[in-house]
Amino acid sequence: MPLDPRVKRFLDALAAGKPPNALETTVEDRRLGLTELMKLAGPQAAVGRVEDRTLPGPAGALGIRIYTPLGAGAALLPGLIYFHGGGLVAGTVATHDPIGRALANSGACRVVSVDYRLAPEHPFPAALDDALAAVTHIGAHAAEFGIDGMRLGICGDSAGGTLAAATAQTVARIGSPRLALQLLICPILDYSRSTDSKRDLASGYLVDQATLDHDLLHYAPPGTDPANPRISPLRAEDVAGLPRTLIHTAEFDPLRDEGRDYFDRLAREHTEVSYTCHPGMIHLFYGLGAVIPYARTAFEQIGGEIRAALA
Repeated sequence: MPLDPRVKRFLDALAAGKPPNALETTVEDRRLGLTELMKLAGPQAAVGRVEDRTLPGPAGALGIRIYTPLGAGAALLPGLIYFHGGGLVAGTVATHDPIGRALANSGACRVVSVDYRLAPEHPFPAALDDALAAVTHIGAHAAEFGIDGMRLGICGDSAGGTLAAATAQTVARIGSPRLALQLLICPILDYSRSTDSKRDLASGYLVDQATLDHDLLHYAPPGTDPANPRISPLRAEDVAGLPRTLIHTAEFDPLRDEGRDYFDRLAREHTEVSYTCHPGMIHLFYGLGAVIPYARTAFEQIGGEIRAALA
């Protein structure tokens, strides 16, 4: 189907501003741009509680933000460990606060958003090391976070989806903690390969190839193979043993095809997996509720899937 009319108006407005080529911008510009973009999430949704804490990380204390959904008491709830997007060079728990709130309320679960280290100050594999440390610590001490350890999931959007997918693969290999769910929202899963969607939607659809190239340049040290499965989890040789997986993509997202390809791989492995491609939508549509009202509809669907998986 064609672009959603509201999405088209949003993209037209962006184009009228004549944004610079991403490869010509600094990391600070990238961070400021994402911060401004995430202000389009809409009014702050009320949740039951928000708590900022830390947990032990490989390079010191690792910041986290815990969201308790509306109407929830002190009893143990299903849990979702969330990694925000931003190309692994931008974004924080604060910029993606609206997504943490939406996941908690729609999924009726406690969400733990992880403030992992960013490149270029902390290049690959720092973010992955933080992600694994967070998952293993929360899995081992779930009750301390108000989470039922038997109903623990992992989630990431965009480059946070890279972290979630790669970490889920590692956890499957080492066998701990037990994850009940993997939720990937418009994930980046293969930096090494061009796809039809990357070629057809290379520019003009919010996230373009230049942005992907810019972020990878700062994330991966010189000489790093982008086909390394810890960078491109779609390239992993073994994807057996993964938990129930929910993959959501957008029709006009350059990353659409790699999300579909990962679904196909997991389905061949007999993983319980589902795939949704949101028609007429672009990358990050779910975080732009002030200009793309369909974001609320998407979270209603995603939340229902979370509740079903972690029931």
